[in-house]
Amino acid sequence: MAATMKTSVAVEDVNVTFEDQQKINKFARNTNRMTEFKDEIEAKKKSLQNLQDASDDIMMFDDDSLLIPYQIGDVFISHTQEETQEMLDAAKEALEQEVKDLEGRVSAIQQVLGDLKVQLYAKFGNNINLEADES
Repeated sequence: MAATMKTSVAVEDVNVTFEDQQKINKFARNTNRMTEFKDEIEAKKKSLQNLQDASDDIMMFDDDSLLIPYQIGDVFISHTQEETQEMLDAAKEALEQEVKDLEGRVSAIQQVLGDLKVQLYAKFGNNINLEADES
């Protein structure tokens, strides 16, 4: 967990109040949510790159009358090159908006974590570790 009390020799004995424990728990929950959002952002960026690659491949086709299969759910539906390109563009715009929204959430969580870090380090000093594990 990101927010744990060090068990090594404490410089001073600090009592952990209920409010302090609530702040530590809030810090841990928000750290986990931020990690989940970052993972989701990476997955959406990968999907966005796949859509961009598909769009680039479709532009290379010479035959405009060729029907291109486009997956909607579990079904592939054949569309013209222009229709498929429009559908890909719409999907890219939707994914870009989702990534932007998730990045906004991550930013808000980072601000909350920063405030909690200041409060918890002010009370516990070196007796608490709020840094993310690098493993």
